[in-house]
Amino acid sequence: MLMTPGPTAVPAPVRDAMSRELINPDVDPEFHRIYDRLTDRLATVYGIDPDGDARDGSAGGATRDVVVPGGEGILGLEAAIASLVEPGTEVLCLSNGLYGDGFADFVADYGGEATLLSTDYDDPLPIAELESVLADDDREFDLATMVHCETPTGTLNDLGPALDLLEEADGEICTVVDAVSSLGGVRVPTERIDVCLGASQKCFSAPPGLTTAAISDRAWAAMEERDPHSLYTNFLPWRDTSEGFPYTHLTTEVVALDAALGLWLDEGLDAVRERHRTAAARCRERGAELGLEPFPAPERSSPTVTAFEVPGRAEELQTRLREEHDLLLATGLGDLSDDILRVGHMGHNARIERVDKVMDALDDVL
Repeated sequence: MLMTPGPTAVPAPVRDAMSRELINPDVDPEFHRIYDRLTDRLATVYGIDPDGDARDGSAGGATRDVVVPGGEGILGLEAAIASLVEPGTEVLCLSNGLYGDGFADFVADYGGEATLLSTDYDDPLPIAELESVLADDDREFDLATMVHCETPTGTLNDLGPALDLLEEADGEICTVVDAVSSLGGVRVPTERIDVCLGASQKCFSAPPGLTTAAISDRAWAAMEERDPHSLYTNFLPWRDTSEGFPYTHLTTEVVALDAALGLWLDEGLDAVRERHRTAAARCRERGAELGLEPFPAPERSSPTVTAFEVPGRAEELQTRLREEHDLLLATGLGDLSDDILRVGHMGHNARIERVDKVMDALDDVL
């Protein structure tokens, strides 16, 4: 059983959709209808309407377009930077994790000037440092990046304080948020974000291969001013696909994600989020009974993934779970690779019975 925090297990109706006769995305009008339905369904998941109103009852804002380029979720992170950064662009990168740090690397790759405000991976986002930097009248920033859910540590960041400060300090700072492992399982404040990034293989339980992005008018305008030179890592060609796609789209992956979102919407937004919440609570309750502590503290742990601290034992436990119980979990990444074991209770896997099977197996190998 696959219980990693992405790719997640793909349910049977999605696999069935993938087995149907292939559609040519370049010449068959049916594919355009499927793509348009997919982006409309994603707008519901993001909680936005094309006219700027929020669908979940929160405050609306500027209009946002949803686009779905062909490429695994990391494409979205790089494309956001490639589309908005040119030599000399000043970028604030808030980070308390591996992917937050990675935004600064992308900025450097595209010639921008990154100011990395980072903290320990078990701490909240560095809001005090952000406030101090924004108060410096000699500093002006074009862009700010942050991560909603740091998958390697299971951390769900509260973006509100950072977004408040950015809006109060300078209404012209575009915001880019990696919501790849939270979108669909927990509410994301998309209406306050200029480029909100997701992917197919996390909470939607579709195969890896597609990036999703909700992009504001302000971000589109900034991209047009910069005129990115790349094709693949460039969101601009996706703004209007009425005359065709920038390159041959990943037909099967688009059909699969459309089917997965159909299941998601049939269940209902509130029901899906509640299912994630209860699965996460069960995972941590069972973990506490086994003497396992989450990383970070429970109140900052994501409803989509739990990272348990198992100092020096992650790879051993992962191997035993795979060999003895036919169960695959993920270890940590980077310096924490052998100290964290991660349970991906996201998407199709966010179910009490699947969590219980994981924890029964963990009880056996610990």
